[in-house]
Amino acid sequence: MAKSSADIGKLGAGKPKNADIEHWDIENEQFWEQEGKKVASRNLWISIPSLLMGFAVWMMWGMITTQMQNLGFPFSVDQLFMLTAIAGLSGATLRIPASFMIRIAGGRNTVFLTTALLMIPAFGTGVALMNPDTPFWVFQVLALLSGIGGGNFAASMSNISTFFPKKKQGYALGMNAGLGNFGVTSMQILIPLVMTVGLFGALAGSSMELQSSSGTLIGRIDAGTETWIQNAGFIWLVFLVPLAFLGWFGMNNLRPITPNPGTPAQAFGKILGLYGVGIVATVVGIVTLQWLGMWVALPVTILLTLALMRLIPGEIKPNIQKQFAIFSNKHTWSMTVLYILTFGSFIGFSAALPLSINVIFGNMMEVAADGSVTRVVNPDAPSALTWAWIGPFVGALIRPFGGWVSDKVGGSIVTQVISVIMVVASAVTGYVMMLAYNSSDPNSYFALFMLLFVILFAASGIGNGSTFRSIGVIFDAQQKGPVLGWTSAVAAYGAFIAPVVMGGQIRAGTPELAMYGFAIFYALCLVINWWFYLRPNAYVKNP
Repeated sequence: MAKSSADIGKLGAGKPKNADIEHWDIENEQFWEQEGKKVASRNLWISIPSLLMGFAVWMMWGMITTQMQNLGFPFSVDQLFMLTAIAGLSGATLRIPASFMIRIAGGRNTVFLTTALLMIPAFGTGVALMNPDTPFWVFQVLALLSGIGGGNFAASMSNISTFFPKKKQGYALGMNAGLGNFGVTSMQILIPLVMTVGLFGALAGSSMELQSSSGTLIGRIDAGTETWIQNAGFIWLVFLVPLAFLGWFGMNNLRPITPNPGTPAQAFGKILGLYGVGIVATVVGIVTLQWLGMWVALPVTILLTLALMRLIPGEIKPNIQKQFAIFSNKHTWSMTVLYILTFGSFIGFSAALPLSINVIFGNMMEVAADGSVTRVVNPDAPSALTWAWIGPFVGALIRPFGGWVSDKVGGSIVTQVISVIMVVASAVTGYVMMLAYNSSDPNSYFALFMLLFVILFAASGIGNGSTFRSIGVIFDAQQKGPVLGWTSAVAAYGAFIAPVVMGGQIRAGTPELAMYGFAIFYALCLVINWWFYLRPNAYVKNP
């Protein structure tokens, strides 16, 4: 029975803002305007900075490893790329169980706890970076735990999708993900800046001297300068503590979506159990990576995560099995591939770009008198800490536009256009990387290199909005959240794949092959998008 205007106005009367909501009918225009919009907006604007912090903590290893190299930490380039890859693998894997958290634990409970958990890797990383002799395994554990921030994306998007009607899905998901993605840019700007000052005094330990030149947003920093690299971890506590309180006192559980979250303690137990499954699977994936390589580690990690989730006892099991119905829908798989195209590229390039700049442009070819060629240090190399933030900034800034324009013209048309751009830009980028790597003057290629990556980031950012818009239209209310979570989980493996692939090809002296491979994949996505959503008699026409 429809509720009257008077009833709608009384829904929140006498209850605290963070009370569970029993009635939620956002496709009803009257309910949306009088009650739903206000509640949805409040939850969205607490969700956005919480998600931003998740991205910052998850992706901080790209910048931290670059500065660890500049400070002379006793780890190889392989090991530093591995830390970035571990964080990527963990964040992607944790998105799989996080996809199912909202429907078994509630939005408020999930966002609060997952935001609070980020304090562990943030504080731990700060402590570990205070001492260059900290064992490598400690950094591996911290990179693993920082993946919690990556996992949070799936829960956050699944949650926000339930607060807004279909006509607002592009806007809501674009704002949450787009502004949340600014965590990458915020991290890439803030970390270099906070490392230049003793921000936390004696509490954070003493400084170290740069062995190689570094930089910030405002310019180059010469070798010998004092640096407080530990601030790269500690700084996030300044934001995480108040955000955890905001999440607890300002957000809501929607009972139509989560009929039985249980007590907060019970809900927290479910969340920790699901993340525990993801952590175990990630550890197995890391071991598999070292023994058998990336392309074996990926399916092993994903399949083990799904298998372990099916074995979880108690009331979680039937809820998860019910949501596993998404895997019998062909659109789950087509949209997963298309979201790898967009978000996978955005997050993968964000993770790999800083260290790639350091390695490709930090050295140059020198031709001796006898004609022999050796690779030597480039004394005027551009600093990754000065430039790496630009691409992710553009990609995140433009994502809400991708959602908005997709609401106007259809998501799949937008996805098709950006796919063409990414095929061309990726291939040309690979060619420029080859020229720079083999040049005696790599700096002459840097401006073009950065321009091409900005184009890739912009296209992937617009595509992030268009693919999420399509998911919001294709799937019903019960499947939409888990599908959003699942697709974002698989796409997030880009943060694992890109550092491994690009790092491997750079070490082999053929960085262009990584980008050529990406271009081939993007061309495949063009065909999939056309077949499912744009051809005559498509399964769903231009969602």
